[in-house]
Amino acid sequence: MNRFVRSGLSAAAAVLAIAVAPSADAQQFYNGRQGDIVFVAPNGDILDYVPSGAAYARDRRGNRVLVDPYGNVIATEMRARGYYPRPPVRDAYNNDAYYGDDPYGDSRYSERGAVTGSIPRDAAIDRQPLDEQPYPQGGENYASIEPDQQMPEMAQPKPPQEPVITLKNKSKSEIVALQVFLDRAGVSPGAIDGHMGANVTKAIYAYQQMTGETLDPNNTDAILEQLRMTGGLPLVSYTITPADAAGPYVAEIPEDYAHKAAMSSLGYTSTTEMLAERFHMDEGFLKEINPGIDFTVPGTVIKVVNPGEVKAGSVARIIADKGRKQVFAYDNAGNLVAAYPASIGSTDTPSPSGTVTVERVAFNPGYTYNPKINFQQGANDKILNIPPGPNGPVGTVWMALSKPTYGIHGTPEPSKIGRTQSHGCIRLTNWDATELAKMVKPGVTVEFTD
Repeated sequence: MNRFVRSGLSAAAAVLAIAVAPSADAQQFYNGRQGDIVFVAPNGDILDYVPSGAAYARDRRGNRVLVDPYGNVIATEMRARGYYPRPPVRDAYNNDAYYGDDPYGDSRYSERGAVTGSIPRDAAIDRQPLDEQPYPQGGENYASIEPDQQMPEMAQPKPPQEPVITLKNKSKSEIVALQVFLDRAGVSPGAIDGHMGANVTKAIYAYQQMTGETLDPNNTDAILEQLRMTGGLPLVSYTITPADAAGPYVAEIPEDYAHKAAMSSLGYTSTTEMLAERFHMDEGFLKEINPGIDFTVPGTVIKVVNPGEVKAGSVARIIADKGRKQVFAYDNAGNLVAAYPASIGSTDTPSPSGTVTVERVAFNPGYTYNPKINFQQGANDKILNIPPGPNGPVGTVWMALSKPTYGIHGTPEPSKIGRTQSHGCIRLTNWDATELAKMVKPGVTVEFTD
């Protein structure tokens, strides 16, 4: 019998309740942002920052846009009320302030079509000063790639690979249950945050490919029953230990690579950042479900995601699907072992084509900055050895590929995985990259597909 036939545990959903007040963003979303503006990227994403060096300009249609120093369109300015969907109708069962009526239930990361194209390089650009900034700026064990976070993180719109999955009045807590279920099954939804984004949709299809079963994401009762049998509830209590509170932590991660190179470690900056990665969570979501908590006090009891055991096995072949922004790992028999959302290449620095192999695996790698082969970072004109750490350019692991300077690696920004581009490499969350690396040996093939 299909495991997702409705189980009749209608009361089970009650144990998922996350007792938190709506975030400021959610309140702003539903209170009608009449006079506000948003910056919409060419692929439909809403930018949460203004990239350094950006300037205002006008495109051919007269729209106000943000452009980079080369004249490429970063985002188009739009009225929020003309872009965000209307708030959904509530009923007594579903009164969750985070559910949206777009197909993915998440306006922040929805994948609508392109808003605008680009400004030709030979076109005159009417540059204007930014009069407002509504978003904040934000050896073998050494990798030597151009770091992902330095390029404008624009993704080209892709046609959908599968039909859109629509949730029916699901609360944020129910979406968390779905994300945890997928994570335990070995098909990562990325950073767990209670939003039905594209990473969750991709994971659902990967689960069906892995098991041959059709997963109904609207059948929360069946999902809860499966969670009960595979590790328990999606959220559990956790007591902060003295070691958690002590760290060590670094005060901040500097932008300048010379300053990074002078540090002894690019470690976590806070207890919340560390715990969020340990439990596969978005850091903001961890804080949201623990309002008013001081995470620096040992003995404090908090709520965390219960992701289950680390996936184990032996991977013989990896497919990096550029179109889906997803990595598939197979064993010798051709069975799908795991799937992960990924940031893979860009238009300016595309990933390789064809098949390469894994040459070596380095955990907790450093990063070698070489201005002769990398970008020019500030005034740095010499080779710099940047220390390891989860906030390093390649995160917690580096799987070097047979094509020089390319690899599979982690990232200091897990919540952007699958929603942005990289400098040709395959970028995963730190926990997904580490899990995959422990199943990989030198000689494993990596095939790049479109």
